[in-house]
Amino acid sequence: MATSPALISIDEYLHTSYHPDADYVHGEIEQRHMGEFQHARLQALIAAIFIANEAAWNVLAVVEQRIRVSSSAVRVCDVAVLRSDAPYEEVTTTPPLICIEILSPEDRISRAELVLADYLAMRVPNIWLIDPIRRYAYTYDTTGLHIAEPTALSIHGTPIVIDLTLAFAQLDKRAPGAQAVRRDA
Repeated sequence: MATSPALISIDEYLHTSYHPDADYVHGEIEQRHMGEFQHARLQALIAAIFIANEAAWNVLAVVEQRIRVSSSAVRVCDVAVLRSDAPYEEVTTTPPLICIEILSPEDRISRAELVLADYLAMRVPNIWLIDPIRRYAYTYDTTGLHIAEPTALSIHGTPIVIDLTLAFAQLDKRAPGAQAVRRDA
């Protein structure tokens, strides 16, 4: 006989630490796929691009930020880009300018779309999904998932334009089978 998971309150979730952090959806904890090198490295590289341009783009970049997408759901965003004038919130409730999710090898697009739909319902205006294995970038909106040009991901009406091919090239330097850098003492 199958048993249902025990439901917990959102307050209990918000006052509990999970390692790695987990999503909270309608009383249930949902584990996130992460921890692989390409996911972690691409997350760091994308965050670094936004951090390097925070002043020019009037944004703040955060990684693995809890975002309360509804009264009964919290998602942990791989990279969230907040407007620089957004209110300070330990758990983000103000829609970020951009939510970026990065696929891990075990992730499925169908599961990712559930997360992206939560950001859309929260009224996040720019939602990106990045696949570090296939080197694809997607945007997500009311009509669904769309393949995007990874050389020119941009936000209309802002100076924000990023070229993911540079980040992908950094991944290739450490891809399986790549020659390790030798350091002589």
